[in-house]
Amino acid sequence: MNTDTQYVDLHVHSNYSDGALSPAELVERAVRMGLQAIAIADHDSVAGIDDGIKAARSSDIALFAAVELSVQFREWQDVHLLGYGFDYRDRIFLDKLNDFRVRREHRNGEILEQVNQLLAHENRSAIPLNEVLGYARDVIGRPHIARALLERGYVTSVEDAFQRYLIPCNVPKLYWPIDDAISEIRRIGGVAVLAHPTSVSSDRQELRRIILELHDLGLDGVEVYNNLAQSDEMEFLRRLAVECGLMISGGSDFHGIEEGLEMGKGRGGIRFSSTLLAPLIDWLSNRRN
Repeated sequence: MNTDTQYVDLHVHSNYSDGALSPAELVERAVRMGLQAIAIADHDSVAGIDDGIKAARSSDIALFAAVELSVQFREWQDVHLLGYGFDYRDRIFLDKLNDFRVRREHRNGEILEQVNQLLAHENRSAIPLNEVLGYARDVIGRPHIARALLERGYVTSVEDAFQRYLIPCNVPKLYWPIDDAISEIRRIGGVAVLAHPTSVSSDRQELRRIILELHDLGLDGVEVYNNLAQSDEMEFLRRLAVECGLMISGGSDFHGIEEGLEMGKGRGGIRFSSTLLAPLIDWLSNRRN
């Protein structure tokens, strides 16, 4: 089979974090779309990986263990770091994730309380925590609250929910220091990739300095092909990755609730070629050796 006609998506989310679909449903959709491989990269959670692997066994699709960590680098907060192919059963790593999960649950509970206070001022019924939990599996996130608002007809879209409720009611996150997160991913045999880099900075000179410094800290790759970058920005990231010897990755950041965003496809209709797989497999093989 000609690999030039095959596609992948190395950045999708399940309902174990803030996605709408279960891991099995993600696999089923990927099969329908003819994808060769996907990576379930839930936010600060690896709880859905086993379900995804189980579902993938009955299909021809490859599934990579992944995670998307919320990290901090210098003054930049909520930088997203992808980890691929690591030992997702490592006890030390799981304990760290659980600590962040507990703190995140408290944060999202506080956000929901503030949203309900705003709803009360509008003479609208409060949204109970159990209702939000109905849209999640491992941990609730702001998109789950957005879905509850949407289902009740309080908002017209997920974007509307964020603009009217979730952004005004936001509570600051606790972030994992990026140098520690990179080291941890590498310790358990994975590769560390900076997700949608232009979300950190749109200034190319600044972004170049950031990526070079992160490379010195052990960063393995950059998500060149993503839905937050324009075509010229992706070309800039591609050239920088080649220059620095960084791995190139790509994915849709699919959650299943965004309007006009589909698994396996990026901005402007770009696809994520299966040629991204061989370098990822090589990097993982070298890391384990």
